[in-house]
Amino acid sequence: MSRTRLNRRTMLAAGVAFGGALVTVCMSGLLVPARAQGLAPTPSMRGGSNNYRPGAPVVERIGNGGFWMSGRVRRAGDGAPLEGIRIQIWAHTTEAYERDPESHGATLTGPDGTFRLEMPQIVPAFGQAHGHLAYDDPEFETVFLRPVMSSPKDTSLSADFVLQPA
Repeated sequence: MSRTRLNRRTMLAAGVAFGGALVTVCMSGLLVPARAQGLAPTPSMRGGSNNYRPGAPVVERIGNGGFWMSGRVRRAGDGAPLEGIRIQIWAHTTEAYERDPESHGATLTGPDGTFRLEMPQIVPAFGQAHGHLAYDDPEFETVFLRPVMSSPKDTSLSADFVLQPA
């Protein structure tokens, strides 16, 4: 009876033989696909909930626009895009402070899990130009994000959510 010695070289060769798929060896010596652990949920960021206003309306645009906030929402584990998810957005802008109701609005994700909302230019508050985003419906765990812009001259900011079912 012939035995195949398992080492890094034979494992790499097995991966190539199986179309580059990840493989693992069972106790029986059979090769089977390895299982991914899945996509981890996004944790809430410190300061993300500052000036949050529950129930901000879904809007086409906040103020006069000129700046784009965008991102993608996926489900933890399998990474599936989530459609119809309500994302609230607010910031300190050229038109209002982040505590002002006119600086708040919400949008819904599309079939591919992406969202995009136009708003006035974000300007620095407390030394940093940053936005705020929130997911706060009961289907998934609440997440608040506070992404910081690389430059106050940027005209867009993106933030992604990976949501954990509640």
